Formats: sequence, structure tokens, C-alpha cells
Amino acid sequence: MSQKEINKYQNTLNLPDSPFPMRAGLAKQEPERLKKWNEEKLYSQIREARKGAEKFILHDGPPYANGKIHNGTAMNKILKDFVVKFKTMSGFDAPYIPGWDCHGMPIEHAMFKELGKSKHEVDQVEFRKGARKYAAKFVDIQRNQFKRLGVLGEWNNPYLTMNPNYEADTVRVFGELYGKGYIYKGMKPIHWCTSCETALAEAEVEYDNHTSPSVFVKFPVLKEQNFPFENCKNPSVVIWTTTPWTLPANRAVCLKADLDYCAVELDGETIILATELIGNLFSKLEKNIPEITETVKGIELEGLMLKHPIDDNLTVPVILGEHVTTEAGTGCVHTAPGHGQEDYQVGLKYKLEVASPVNEKGHFTDDVPEYSGNFVFKGNKLIIENLREKGILIFTENISHSYPHCWRCHKPVIFRATEQWFINVDAHDMRETAINAVDKKVNWLPAASKQRILSMLQLRPDWCLSRQRLWGVPIPVFYCKKCGAELLNKNTINKLAELVEKETSDVWFAKSAEELLPEGTTCSKCNCTEFRKETDILDVWFDSGVSNRAVLERREQLHVPADLYLEGSDQHRGWFQVSLLIATGLRGEPPYKNVVTNGWTLAASGEKESKSKGNFIDPESVCNKMGADILRLWFGSVNYMQDVQISQELLKQVADSYRRIRNTFKFLLGNIHDYNPETDAVDYDDLLALDKYMLHSLEILRGKVTEAYNEFKFYRVFHLIHDFCTVELSARYCDILKDRLYVEAASGLKRRSAQTVLRKICVDITKLIAPILSFTAEEVWQYICETAVSEKDGTNAETVHLALLPTEQKNHINEELEADYSLLWSVRDEVLKVLEVKRRDGIIGSGLEAAVVLNTQDEKLSALLKKYKDALPSLFIVSQTTLDENADNEKWSQGQELKSLKIIVKKAEGVKCARCWNYSENVGADDKYSDLCSRCTGIIGNE
Repeated sequence: MSQKEINKYQNTLNLPDSPFPMRAGLAKQEPERLKKWNEEKLYSQIREARKGAEKFILHDGPPYANGKIHNGTAMNKILKDFVVKFKTMSGFDAPYIPGWDCHGMPIEHAMFKELGKSKHEVDQVEFRKGARKYAAKFVDIQRNQFKRLGVLGEWNNPYLTMNPNYEADTVRVFGELYGKGYIYKGMKPIHWCTSCETALAEAEVEYDNHTSPSVFVKFPVLKEQNFPFENCKNPSVVIWTTTPWTLPANRAVCLKADLDYCAVELDGETIILATELIGNLFSKLEKNIPEITETVKGIELEGLMLKHPIDDNLTVPVILGEHVTTEAGTGCVHTAPGHGQEDYQVGLKYKLEVASPVNEKGHFTDDVPEYSGNFVFKGNKLIIENLREKGILIFTENISHSYPHCWRCHKPVIFRATEQWFINVDAHDMRETAINAVDKKVNWLPAASKQRILSMLQLRPDWCLSRQRLWGVPIPVFYCKKCGAELLNKNTINKLAELVEKETSDVWFAKSAEELLPEGTTCSKCNCTEFRKETDILDVWFDSGVSNRAVLERREQLHVPADLYLEGSDQHRGWFQVSLLIATGLRGEPPYKNVVTNGWTLAASGEKESKSKGNFIDPESVCNKMGADILRLWFGSVNYMQDVQISQELLKQVADSYRRIRNTFKFLLGNIHDYNPETDAVDYDDLLALDKYMLHSLEILRGKVTEAYNEFKFYRVFHLIHDFCTVELSARYCDILKDRLYVEAASGLKRRSAQTVLRKICVDITKLIAPILSFTAEEVWQYICETAVSEKDGTNAETVHLALLPTEQKNHINEELEADYSLLWSVRDEVLKVLEVKRRDGIIGSGLEAAVVLNTQDEKLSALLKKYKDALPSLFIVSQTTLDENADNEKWSQGQELKSLKIIVKKAEGVKCARCWNYSENVGADDKYSDLCSRCTGIIGNE
């Protein structure tokens, strides 16, 4: 019934009554609730309540402590909170220990910028003190921002990679892996940032477009050799490269053993290249492809000696390698073991010199005097001109291609061979063990991410651990001053770890080698007692990768392997991978059972969010204006395993969905205000059919929502609950119930039957949505508890976050009712369509002015309508419904979907009851209540 009209019997109706506000006021309400949670130590209460229960451990991947949070970090923390709260409410002991990555280059950059100095102009010990304060400042900022999002955790005792105990464990893990033979020092080519003057890990390299000079260069064949081609004039092997600056370090030309090579004429001379790629070169030269008279396999050219293109005093061999392809170039690969991983690997086989005449700033050294002091990219021009003067440059052009860049300064990097510390990923079958773990022991979501990390593991080189930086954990190695021998053993590691636990890793830089070493230490090779310290620090990825030892093993409330790692998709080459390698070296097992990845947050246009472009959505601003629950609902509504778009317009849309859910709670709370489950509950067997059906629907919902949570498909949770609220409840059940709830006797069976189900729906949906809408669910919970607290439905818990999720109710499953109502809803839809037409034509106003006549020749449908004949008026929200078997009436409207259904809508018979507003022919039958129907007369008369 509409509440807009004045009802003279309003005081006799059971109208909704709840102070639960329609306007959420989240931006104001949420901080107040956070303050209350903090004062009541909610997180500690939850831990105490779940003490002794089965554990579920989500291990937090540490975000970097160098700025305010953005939508990517906000999404990741919120997703983790969904998991932890769901598992906690499922009865698990699910502690959440947040962490932060605190060392490394980003903080260094910020400090150098703040100081206006380079790393060569600062005192390292003082600089590290400043870096520690800088990181701590942003840990505090981010911690408060994460708490504002409603994320519960052990915020007062997080793990920080710069904490002394964590740093000490980092030192110990290095020592343990060194002792097991995984770590070695060697001269190998690695990614090197000439701007930051440091080595880079694979995870610190990003790829972007770059313009490079492409050159085709002749390597003249030395005379008086066994040569498989006849009648050749000044033969040369032709290579192609996009890094001319690496030519001074060339030590071979690599061919493929089973590839066909030919000798063809070019400008009166003979050039040798892969037969398949002749067209590639000659099309660039705009020349016709010459006749090919003879081909040989690459293996027949192995050992052929060639003149070096830069150094006239050098000769280089033709070698063979499997990495040679015919995708581009000439099939003859310029090989510089000091400037490329594949070159280095094939160079080991042929014992080639690892030459790398480039310093840390990217300038040529005196080893190549003609280019000494020039930056390598500038050297490209000088080298090309030199090649042209020598007459061995065939062709050059600029090309744009994907090229590695430093993730921090975004400048192009180079491959440069230097002495660095490495983890040998093939030692003791580390790679094979890790690949087997990924393939057989870990569950990956989305499923495609499994192949992604497998591919990375299969192809990854040894892990370069050295960084030429100031802010990080030192590589804990000493060197004998006399003979240069390495010194690292259990005694040196234990002594250093103890000092680090007391004084932080700064102690390495503040004290001398003598002060850091156990008393009486001597060199095992020459008995010298004087040592120097390694100056490099560890890759920050090693820091974070150690967390499965420093956190999961060290904290008694946790365990290893963790049940879940959940991070961004970029962590396949970052934290997921390094954690796996370290855990494999330490224990031979993966550090996790499940790995879930989230995508990137993008602007509505699909572009990366950018403050400069004005398409950046600040999560802090969203919290302050709309509330954290809107942001939480947004991330709970999208398939986060893919990249997701976010904008003000999209947030408004999810706010509309939030309001529909909130309106549902408003109706539920308003109609259970006088209901106590301890005294007013109706037994299941006595419930009305529609109410039993809703319990069936609720149980189906509970099962699907629980399954979605367990599969980490939070967007499915949202859509299931949202659809249940808007369709099953608002559009059907709640609408139909209004007459029963408002009109029937307050404590009568019909109303109590509905209230029994409404209370359960309200409690259960509040619990089910709590991991996502944490603030709103808590607000609803407090209103539920104000009406009545009951141990039966768990509302004796002081907060929804201490409650347990609804348990399975098999007895509520009723497939017969589901089948009946599935068809009844279709009938209802057809009737509502005809009612709307009659309303539009002015034949009726409200639905209660109508009488509905139904006819069908379908036996199944006919039987169903007869079975529910008495319930049909309330189902359609009309005053009367009759079944007519006369199918010949020309006034019938045929169902649009149910073709067998025929419908007539006409004015209801009788007079409108002044209390229930239904039309009835028995209004006034009781002289005492001349304007009431017999139902209302009976209700008022009994009160």
C-alpha cells in the first residue's frame, strides 16, 4: 500500500520503524567507527576469538615506502582485506601482518633530490640515517591511509625490511645460501643503469620504445683458410646489430649449425649470410637479389677466422649457437660476451674473452682509446663513421624498437659485464625444483598466470644480487687485503647478524672490518689478519624475498608455506619469483600454496592513471567525499584479475548500486523492529510457502557467495548479493510482503512468518557482505542488535567482524518450491505487464483497484495456479484473482513469454477498505466498522 495517502487507521498498522538512515554519510561515519574499533582493539578481539582455530595465512607483499598510496596499492590492500575477513568469519584464525619494503633506489633518488647531491658527495652513514627516517615517515602515512580504507591488521607491529631483526635475517639467509653453494661472485653481463650507476635486477627493468641505429657490417675473412665457397672476391661475413657501441667488445660471429648460408656478390665483393635473409638486406639496398649458386650449412663455417671490425690487431672466430634466428638481420650474430646474456653463454662454451670496455657511467674506457671518455650512445655515431671509413659498413638506418629501461629513472639501460654477486639458479637443481613447484604444488589464479611465471623461470638468467647503492642491506662478505680471498662463514655471519640486530645494518658502514669480524679471524689462504668490506648492497628484491623466513617462519602466529600470496601481475617477475627462488634454496619448497594476481587500475579511457593528464582518482579523496565503502564496493564489483578502469562516473554508478543495497537494509530493519527471534520465531514447518521459498533462495545465495569467496571471485559475491537485493527482495518478496507486514495482526502467524525470514535474510546478508562493505555491515549489525540479540543467529557478537558466516541449512533447500515459484514469477511478470497497460489507459490506478482473471489450457500451469489460488492476489498485489476456464472470451490478453497464459484485468469488485486499501465486497459487513473489510475488522477487533 502507498504511504503517500492518509490512512485513518494508521495507528492500527504495523508500519516500518527503524532509525537506520537512508543517507549513509559514510565520509563522516567511517572515521568515527574506525576510532571506536581502535579504542575497542577490534583486531585483538578477533585474534582472541579465533585462538586455536585452523590457521589461514595471507602473506602481505610489501609495498614501497616512498609516497602516498594510489589506486593500485589501495585495490591490493582492499582485496587482501576481503580475503582475511572472509576467512576470519569462516572460523579460521587469519592474522594479517602488513609489511613495507624500505630500502633501495626510489628512496635514494628522493633523498638525493632533497639534498641536491649525488651518491659520491654524501656521507653514507648519515645518508642512511636520513633514508631510514624518510622510509619511516611514509610507512606512517601509508599505514593511516590503509587503515582509513577499513583494512584490519596488526598495524602496530608490521614487518619492515629495514627493521634490525629483519635485516639480520637477510644477512643470515645470504650466508645460508652462500654456504649451500647457490651464491657466487663472477663477471657477467647484467642490466646496468648508467644514470643511477648500478646493476639492475630483471624486475627493475621495464621495456619501452627506443630509437637505435641499425647497421649491417662486414667482417672480412682472413686469407689462406679452408673456405667452402669457390670464386669469392674479398669475402666477408655480414652481421647486423642495433648496438654498434658494443662492436669494440666483439669476440666472435655466431651462426646456426643447420641453417643454410650462401656467398653472393655485392658491389664487386663477396658477402656471406643466411640464404633465407638475403631478401631482407637487398631490399634495404634497393638492389635485385643476386643469383645463388651454392649454399653450405652453418656448421661448415665453424672456426673460420675473421678480421675484427674495430681493432685491427684482433681476429675473431665463427662459432655456432642455438640462439641464432632468421626473424631479422643476416643469420650471422655479432657476439660480445661482455654485453649480452646469450653472447656470454655461448662465449663460455668457446672460452671467449669477456670484454667490457665501459665504465659505471656508460663511458668507454682507455681499453678503446679512439672512443675513450665518450658515452656509449654517443659512441654509436663515432663507430658508424669509423666503419664507413674502413669500407665495411654496408647499410645503416634508425629503427624504433622495444628496449630495456630503468624502472626508476626511465632511461635506457645497457648490458655491461662487471664483477657482481649472483644466485646460480641452476645450482642444486634450483630452477628445476622451482618450476616443478609452480607446475604441481601451487594453485595460480587466473590460470594463465601459471604459464607466465613458468616461462620466466625457464628463461631467466642467474640472479644478480649486487647493487652499487647506499641504502640497503650490505653484502656480508670480507676480502683479504693481501691475497683478495673471500671471507664468509657461519662465524662471520653470526657475529654480523648479532650486531645488526642491535644497531641495524648501518653498523656495516659505521664500523671497521676488524670490529665486525670475530676476534682472531685470519685468512684461510694466507693467514693474513687484515680485511676489507664488500661495498655493494643487496638487491632490494632479495630483501623482500627473504620475508618467508624473516616473517612467516619467525612469527609464531604464522606458518610457511603461506596459504596465499596476492599481488599485482608484475610480481611474476618480482616478489612471487624471488620469494620462490629463496624458499627453494632454503627449504626446497615453495613459500605459498595459492597465488592470486590483480591487474592494473586504469583511467576510464583505458590509459594509465596520471596526475599530469588529470585522469587520476585519489583514493584518499574518494574516502573523504564518498566513503571508503564506495571504493571497497568498486573493487569488489570488478574482475580485478584483469586491468580495471576507474573514474568519477564509474564510482557514481557503484554508489547507485550501494544505495540499492542500503535501501534493502532499510526495509528489512524497518520491518523487524518488533521481532525477537528468541520468542517470536516461527518453526520452519509452519512458515508460509513464499517464506519457505525465500529461505530456499537465501540458502542458494549463501552457497554461491561462499563458493565465490573461496575462489577469490569477489565481483561474483557483489553481483550475487546485489541481484538478490534488487530482484528477489525489492522487486518481489518485499513488495509482496507489504500487505502482510503492515496489515496483518502484529503477532499473528502470517506476519511473524514473514518476520522470521526477514530477520534471517537481514542477518545473513549483513554477514555475507561484511568482508566487502565493512563499515556499512557494521552499521547494519548494530541496528539489528538494537532490535534483539540472539545466540541462535549469532547476533550476540558485539561486532559483525566477530560473527561467523551463515552455516549450511540443507533443510531449507526445497526444489519443488523453487520449480513452483520459478513459474509463478513468470506468471507474475505477464500479469504486471497487463496491469501497466491498464494503468496507462486509465482503467485502474493502483494495482489494488484491479481484479485479475487467468486462463490457461496448459495442464501443468493450470494445476499450479489452482494450487496457489489463494496466494495469487498478494503475489500480483491486486484485490482479487480468479481462474476462468472459458478460453473463448475475446477480452483475453495473451502472455508474451507464456503463450499459454491468458489474462484479463478489470476493476475490482466491491469497496475499498479504509485500512488495508484492498477492494472487497464485504466492506461494512460489521456495523461497528462500516468502512473496513472483514479481515481488518477481525484484526482490530482482536487487538
